Amino acid sequence: MSLKTLNRRNKKDLKWPKIIIAILSTIGIVDTGSITLKNWGLFTSLSCPGIQNGCETVLNSPWGTLFENNQVNIPLSLAGFITYLSILFITIILSLNVISPKEKLNKFFWWLVFLISCASSTFSFLLINIMFFKIQAYCFFCILSAILSFSIFIISMIGAKFESREPMIFRGFIVAISVLLGGLIWSTSVDPSNAIDVANPTENVSPIITTSSSPQKVKFAKFLSENNIVMYSAYWCPHCYDQKQLFGKEAVKELKVVECAKDGKDNEYELCQTKGISGFPSWEINGEIISGTRSLNELATKTDYQGDLNF
Repeated sequence: MSLKTLNRRNKKDLKWPKIIIAILSTIGIVDTGSITLKNWGLFTSLSCPGIQNGCETVLNSPWGTLFENNQVNIPLSLAGFITYLSILFITIILSLNVISPKEKLNKFFWWLVFLISCASSTFSFLLINIMFFKIQAYCFFCILSAILSFSIFIISMIGAKFESREPMIFRGFIVAISVLLGGLIWSTSVDPSNAIDVANPTENVSPIITTSSSPQKVKFAKFLSENNIVMYSAYWCPHCYDQKQLFGKEAVKELKVVECAKDGKDNEYELCQTKGISGFPSWEINGEIISGTRSLNELATKTDYQGDLNF
């Protein structure tokens, strides 16, 4: 095939959908990338338009994290970042005009954009429902991501110029149902209300801590209490439970832990509101509030602890 023939065919290909998808996916990369960096502590704060502390509440909720332990923290926003990055990469390939619109590879790439955006839109729809009906908070960045995903999905149907609607509807339906079912299973598994019902069916209290504390952990916990360093917690919060597990049951008894859930046992809800606590767990260190599960070494660094760090 000559270069002249290839260029003539490419002229028939719509260019504006690729440009718009590239722009939208770039915005999505910035959006989800900022959230991810904030979660990892590389951004100190994000200005969230709308309800005060809404973004913090949503992003620090159980649904804001895919996986977390003492070494690894994978926020849900990272999955969105990878999704938008993939779409941008594919769109750039489509925009290079080295593949004829009639070639199978071109159609394959358009199918990828369509199916990825279909999956992303479906999952975003689920997350928006969780945000409003379960978390009951408003996050501008999350809504923006949902709008971007849905827009890319719609534009991909125009840009792909599928020859028949039936395969598009069928494949899109299969992907949407699969993502929706998988998302529902995931959201149910991380829903703290389900875990708490099993652990404490009669009282709104945190699950029992099962780990043991080393003498170093107990000593560190005493140091935190003596220096008026407070942990703000919610009985239903799995990340709070993870934080306590890092200390162990003996050390947790030495900590100053404030229950912030309004329906929690012995709660100090008004104090938490006064302090502006929006995410759990939160630590108050020298008048500064920091959110998220922290390793003991990180807490030791932030509190200038000079004791044994062999936790």
